[in-house]
Amino acid sequence: MSGKQEIEDFDVVGAAAELKSGDRRALARAITLIESVRPSHRENAQQLITEILPDTGNSIRIGISGTPGVGKSTFIEAFGKFLTGQGHRVAVLTIDPSSKRTGGSILGDKTRMEELVRDKNAFIRPSPSGGSLGGVARRTREAMLLCEASGFDVILVETVGVGQSETTVAEMVDVFMLLLAPAGGDELQGIKRGVMELADLIVINKADGELKATAIRAAAEYKGAVGLMRPKSINWRPEVLMISALKKQGIEDLWAAIERYREARSKDKELEAQRRDQAIAWMWSELDDSLLSSFRRHEGVAVLLPELELAVKNRKMDPTAAAEQLLKAFLEK
Repeated sequence: MSGKQEIEDFDVVGAAAELKSGDRRALARAITLIESVRPSHRENAQQLITEILPDTGNSIRIGISGTPGVGKSTFIEAFGKFLTGQGHRVAVLTIDPSSKRTGGSILGDKTRMEELVRDKNAFIRPSPSGGSLGGVARRTREAMLLCEASGFDVILVETVGVGQSETTVAEMVDVFMLLLAPAGGDELQGIKRGVMELADLIVINKADGELKATAIRAAAEYKGAVGLMRPKSINWRPEVLMISALKKQGIEDLWAAIERYREARSKDKELEAQRRDQAIAWMWSELDDSLLSSFRRHEGVAVLLPELELAVKNRKMDPTAAAEQLLKAFLEK
């Protein structure tokens, strides 16, 4: 079937109706569609997003990041099960650990969330990063909209780890949560100030047993560090909390903190303004990605690229001069 025929045959209204009925298989198919890079699929995906857009925006979007080994999978399962137990529908969007960028296995990740996977009010979707910055899938924003249209009122977006991805995630969620292990001192120095400044909530996991005293000391240090930073909002100062995902302790207090955050940021319509700014940032991100993709596919660029790369590699040409030649070839008709 040709791309043109696929577009003509795509029933956008029917696909949207299935999605809005809460059909999980329809949601999974829709996310697969938006992740496709085929031009015909991209056009279908854009039609679907436009169709369901009025039914989106009614969730709380939570970004979760943390250092490797902090227990993100255990935390997400405990947090997700608590939320579904409270009557919420929870969607978890995470990065496929089997991707080229991260290595590992999807199966292992899902096994660690085996209870949440079986929960009828939860939906877990690992997605490949596709080489995008910081391990955040390029279509994560669209996937969030699809989940909202399908009736999920809590969206959890998990990043690969502490690094460049935090800025990307912060630009697509309502609340950004930094999950940390119970350590202080050198560990605190190792967390980039920029990441700390992005956090709306700092959550110290594994605060139980022999590690509880360490967690208490770490919480005091993080509270001191947060107190020295300028808050992002005039209505909210980041909070530091302690939990034990393994023993399911502190989860209720964490959710209460998120609700306080949501209420505080709703004053003066701060949260609404943040989402509008995020939509503009999304537009520019899409424009950057689309231009770079078009640039790489351009015939003139493709012809020149191997020669110029070799010249730059052998120090026979300045990288700036090579880039200008490629840009000139791209802009010429």
